[in-house]
Amino acid sequence: MKIYTGKGDMGTTSLFGGTKVPKFDLRIDTYGGVDELNSFVGLLRDGLPLSQVRNRGFLLSIQKTLFHIGSILASEKKDLILPREVIKRIEDEIDALETGLKPVVNFVLPGGHPSVSQCHVVRSICRRVERRVTEFGEIKRMNEIMIYLNRLSDYFFVLSRKISDDFGAEEILWDGSIF
Repeated sequence: MKIYTGKGDMGTTSLFGGTKVPKFDLRIDTYGGVDELNSFVGLLRDGLPLSQVRNRGFLLSIQKTLFHIGSILASEKKDLILPREVIKRIEDEIDALETGLKPVVNFVLPGGHPSVSQCHVVRSICRRVERRVTEFGEIKRMNEIMIYLNRLSDYFFVLSRKISDDFGAEEILWDGSIF
């Protein structure tokens, strides 16, 4: 099977189910954002040292979940769902990461270590994807996906703090100043 088919050369693509839509369709933009997020999660995972094996493993499970979410968004099938257990699992992981971290009293600026900065890049992409899914969710019920993405961005924030703590990197707090 060839990777190129020529079917999308005129600006349309097919959903799982066969319906043709323009490539700028909100659904396409939404699952394209999930694909972009998944790619950046992979970049974050690859950049973590082997000492971060637990986090690397959990990031791989996030990638699998994001691929499933992309499939749901790309499909016309109503029976594809995101199980609620994935939301509980990410909440449990956030709780585990937060153990031993100082409470957050200010906004935290990205930086301090390359992996910390990458977490913030992934978090901000996740927030953008969440906004897209929310917009798309007005057309189609996407409650579990929206909840998952909301928790996922929280996860990346907490992961950035945990990595910062693990590496002894300075956590840069925003003090409200502009200089």
